Amino acid sequence: MSMTRNPDRLVLFTDAVVAIAVTLLVLPLVEVVTESRAEGLTALEVITDHRAQIYSFLLSFVVISSFWLNHHRVFEHVRAYTPLLIRINLLWLLAIVLLPFPTEIVGSYPSTQFTAGIYTGTILALSACQTAMTWLIQGHPQLENAEDPISRRELNNSFLLTGLTLIAFLLAAFVPGITFYAMLLLLLSPVLMRIWDRLGKRAS
Repeated sequence: MSMTRNPDRLVLFTDAVVAIAVTLLVLPLVEVVTESRAEGLTALEVITDHRAQIYSFLLSFVVISSFWLNHHRVFEHVRAYTPLLIRINLLWLLAIVLLPFPTEIVGSYPSTQFTAGIYTGTILALSACQTAMTWLIQGHPQLENAEDPISRRELNNSFLLTGLTLIAFLLAAFVPGITFYAMLLLLLSPVLMRIWDRLGKRAS
């Protein structure tokens, strides 16, 4: 299997794409100001009339930042990369680049099962790709830095977060009335990990 020994190029490319995606998030808000000014709206009305778009921007900024930070932590353990890791990373980037699209839908249309499903589905794709990369790297002698390996806890946490995201997607997309409230499930991740750690200590 072909191998590139230095992952810096992949990390720098990923960082650049993430930066572009974050920038794209704010562009619709800039257009809103221009359009509102032409319509004679006040600055206060711009904010109050477009609260949903502002909220969706802030939410997506937090989501992208969180996934980027986790990606950064995972790649601190990487000493090389394979073609498979590159492909999964590209899928992760695809979800990052796509996120401004459902963000704009969420900000422009009422909250429904469809809009919530598109948004949470994109988050699920991100989480699944990140977990796949973590699982691929963990314990892989060619990919993982032997002096700084990915802990079993990090891998478990990644699987747990993806599992919660899957449940959130199913609830948001298929259960009437829940929509984006389903994403509150993700707040359970650190709580469940602490419970997992305690159970593990008792078992040992």
